Amino acid sequence: MFQDFKLVGDRPVAIQVKEYVKRLIIKGALQADQKLPSTREMSDVLKVSRNTVIAAYEGLEDDGFTYAIPGKGSYVAVMSGQLAPNNGGADGSAAAWQIDWKTRMNEYAVSAVELDMMKQGIRAKKGTISFTSIAPDEQLFDLGDVRRAFLDRMAIEGQVLLNYGYAKGYKPLIDYLMRYMENKGVDISGKDMLITSGFTEGFDIVLSALRPSARRGAAICENPTHHTAIKNLKLQGYEVTGIPMERDGIGVNQLEAVLQKQPHRFDLAYLTPSYHNPTGIVMSPAKRSAVMKLMMRYQIPVIEDGFNEELRYSGAHVAPLIATAGQGNGVIYIGSFSKVLFPGLRVGWVLGDRALIDHLESIKRARSIHTSTLDQSVLYQYLLNGNFDKYIKKARMEYKRKYELAKACCEAHLPEARLSGDGGLHLFLTLPEGVDTRRLLEACTDQGVIFTPGDRFFIQEGEGTNTFRLGFSRVTDEHIERGIRIIGQQARSFLKA
Repeated sequence: MFQDFKLVGDRPVAIQVKEYVKRLIIKGALQADQKLPSTREMSDVLKVSRNTVIAAYEGLEDDGFTYAIPGKGSYVAVMSGQLAPNNGGADGSAAAWQIDWKTRMNEYAVSAVELDMMKQGIRAKKGTISFTSIAPDEQLFDLGDVRRAFLDRMAIEGQVLLNYGYAKGYKPLIDYLMRYMENKGVDISGKDMLITSGFTEGFDIVLSALRPSARRGAAICENPTHHTAIKNLKLQGYEVTGIPMERDGIGVNQLEAVLQKQPHRFDLAYLTPSYHNPTGIVMSPAKRSAVMKLMMRYQIPVIEDGFNEELRYSGAHVAPLIATAGQGNGVIYIGSFSKVLFPGLRVGWVLGDRALIDHLESIKRARSIHTSTLDQSVLYQYLLNGNFDKYIKKARMEYKRKYELAKACCEAHLPEARLSGDGGLHLFLTLPEGVDTRRLLEACTDQGVIFTPGDRFFIQEGEGTNTFRLGFSRVTDEHIERGIRIIGQQARSFLKA
């Protein structure tokens, strides 16, 4: 016994020894009232210092796994539920109890797996040039400012931050973000805010709160659109109708035709007007106004995704839809800094009518109590210290440079493709009809390049099979040029076929 002990990593050795002996006790390899080797003997066997073993034995006693008899040594404590050695459940005891959990999964769980893009994602070998991510480049993260924000906030109220927080959110951050949205032109009278763990939780909470007009809800959105939104709408039981995108945003004429045909069908609209995912298109001011008039006429609440709004590389600021609504309360805005700042800080927000937020707060409390107060406070202090403006200026410059490089490479090596994308962290490409980008992906994967096929962003199966998304934010200049050249070479072979 004790011959299989191995030190792993940089964790304190005494803790590793304690956990090793604890595992032996739990497994039943060490039985109740069995005497442990003396500290000297154990230090020789495990090849660690005697002081380390003494500390480990003290820890085991503190945790209730052993007891000490003065002058005699340490013994294994009696524990309820301890397994017999080599039991394995062969005798038909509870240890052999097995359930086929797949057969116990409800429709929601089964659908979640089927719609899980990450589980069904591309597996690429090391060294592959990957255009699949649209996350920020961690090389741009200003760690010094984040560290300073953390230390500043902990010095002010560290003990409070490590305790439970409020379901609605950390009030200083809410106040800051309310002013932030007001500076975007939003009329905040009659509105309130809920802090969430990113966009996805906010979207899920909103959907779970809304009551469909029929047994099965109906939603309308751009086509293509954010895959996570499609997934969550379907998981919540909504039938989704997609309206084709045009160069300056959703097709307003098609939207109006659908609404005229079924004026009372739709319970909500989900729209991403700025740097739309996946097309990167910014909806024009004229279309924003036209869309809002239609939504108001047909009394359809709008869930606005503030995706990547800050990554504007050129042109004038365009107000979000919730700003065009004025004092109206028909728009629910979901914001996040995940694609701009730090996705690791899971902080987003829902801005909407005060009565709505009151209900969402209770749903949030029932589900997860509150978003990490520590994350919220660090973000607040970072923003308060004036770091965001400095960071976003640097990020815009770098991402704009990469955007222009990726765009130029696509124009050079994929001249047959139609490009869309006015900013943000990706480009969307449409190849001539008949080119299957999933087959193109297979060919490119063999050459060490991967991207995201576009069909997964479309509402109906079989749509967008000739499209794909290129995320460039985390790709080096050299790999952008080389990767797009390889995609172009492979695409030409498909075009000739």
